[in-house]
Amino acid sequence: MEALRTPDERFARLPDYPFEPHYNEVPDGEGGRLRIHHVDEGPEDAPPVLCLHGEPSWSFLYRHMIPIFAAEGLRSVAPDLVGFGRSDKPTKRTDYSYQHHMDWMRAWLAALDLREITLVCQDWGSLLGLRLAAENPERFARIVLANGGLPTGEAPPGDAFQRWLDFSQRVPELPVGQIVSGGCAGELTPAVVAAYDAPFPDESFKEGARAFPALVPISPDDPAVAANQRAWEVLRTWQKPFLTAFSDGDPMTRRGAALFQEAVPGAKGQPHTTIVGGGHFLQETHGPELARVTLDFIRRG
Repeated sequence: MEALRTPDERFARLPDYPFEPHYNEVPDGEGGRLRIHHVDEGPEDAPPVLCLHGEPSWSFLYRHMIPIFAAEGLRSVAPDLVGFGRSDKPTKRTDYSYQHHMDWMRAWLAALDLREITLVCQDWGSLLGLRLAAENPERFARIVLANGGLPTGEAPPGDAFQRWLDFSQRVPELPVGQIVSGGCAGELTPAVVAAYDAPFPDESFKEGARAFPALVPISPDDPAVAANQRAWEVLRTWQKPFLTAFSDGDPMTRRGAALFQEAVPGAKGQPHTTIVGGGHFLQETHGPELARVTLDFIRRG
C-alpha cells in the first residue's frame, strides 16, 4: 500500500500544540506497514484517557483537553487516524474502508496495550471507538460519547449529512480547515484554520478525508452494517459507565444522545450533559468544559 507522509515542518509552531510526537507502526493489510502518530501526555502508568477524533480533524482537536487530563494525573492519549494528522496517508481512496480503519486502530491499541481506558469519542471517533470498545471490552472502563453514533443503515441520513456527503465527494478542493471552522460555534482564527490544514500539503494527501463521508453506513446493504450490529448487541448489554455529552448546536447528531441513554444499560443514572453553545466540533470551542465533564465522570467510579 503506497502512502504519503506529511513533512514535519508542516507541524512546527502550531497554536497550543506543544506535544512531542509518538509513533507506532501497524500492518497495512497488504504486507506493508503504516506509521500512526499519537500524543501521549501524563504518567505512563496512569489510567489512560483515549481521545479519538473524527472527520476531517486530527489530534489537534483535543489540544485544550489533553493538558487538563495530564494535570490530573491521567495518561492522555490522542492518536491521529490513518489518513490524518501526522499519521501516514495511503494514496488511493480505495485503500480506505471502515474495516481497514478498524484493523489499523485495533493493531495500534494492541501495540500500546492500553487498559482501563476512558474513551472520549466524537464523529468518526465514535464509529471506530464504540466498535473498538464493543470488540475489546476488557480494555475499556468507561465511555464518553460526544456528538457521535454507531449507524447501522436502518434510518435514512438527515439532510445535513446528505449535503455534507454530496459536498465532500464533488468539491474540487476539500477545504479542511474551513470545514472544521464551519462546524464550530463561532469562526476560528486563521492560525487555527491553518493548523487543521497542516496535515494536507495538497489534494493528494486528502484521500482519507475524502473517503470517510462515503464510508458511513447509511443503507442496510453497507458492508459495515453486520459488524456494527454486532457491536450494538454488546452495547445493549454494556454495564460499565457510559456518558453522553452532546452539544446543543450540532444538526448532524442532535437526537443521538437519547438513543444511547435508552439503549445502553451503563448509561442509566449517569449525569448526561448537554454542552450549551457548542457546534459539531465541541472539543475546539468547549474543550475544557468537556474535559471537566469527563473528569467528574471518572471520579464517580
